[in-house]
Amino acid sequence: MVTLASPSVGTSVRAASAALLDPAALSVSLQLMGSQALLFYRFDEEECARRARVSAARLDRLDALQTLLELPVDEPVALASLPARLRSAVRRLPAGAADVDRCEVTRRAVRPLTVDLAVVRASAAGWRGGLEQAGRFAPFCRRALLLDSAPPAPEEKLMEAAFYGIGVLVADGESVDLLLEPRSYTPRRHTPAAWCFIEEFHHRIG
Repeated sequence: MVTLASPSVGTSVRAASAALLDPAALSVSLQLMGSQALLFYRFDEEECARRARVSAARLDRLDALQTLLELPVDEPVALASLPARLRSAVRRLPAGAADVDRCEVTRRAVRPLTVDLAVVRASAAGWRGGLEQAGRFAPFCRRALLLDSAPPAPEEKLMEAAFYGIGVLVADGESVDLLLEPRSYTPRRHTPAAWCFIEEFHHRIG
């Protein structure tokens, strides 16, 4: 079976997915969401530099991320205008996430990177298991399945993958072919869980 950790596989997947990816996107293969996945991502250089400059603490608590999502970015908000619950939560934010004084809070933290595509491998026989594993990334980014060979009854399988918005790539010797483009990723809303995924990934590759 193809190995996602192989640099040549990563290069082949990038070439096959070139129309989906920013040319500057980086890639890494790691165990995430219970699966070995190849992820293509882009750093927010400005946010990463800001965090380093202020020695920001890790943002890995859902309650802190929820608090930040309730505040505008880079706009001072009078503490007196916030409900008591949010005023209290603001005081507990990790260092570097926001500027807080006696009168105002200004959110500074945003996501440190964007994940453009997550690729999960599967054998042609393990098609449905691969779909389930790729589906775990649905709240976070585009998803694709990398098969080690063309699946039986390909039209039926591609229709099923298309229903879930999952792209299909097939290894062909040293190259990889894109059989089905994944659906574009458009989050219905911004959630602390999705942001937490980004923070965990950022920490893992950090």
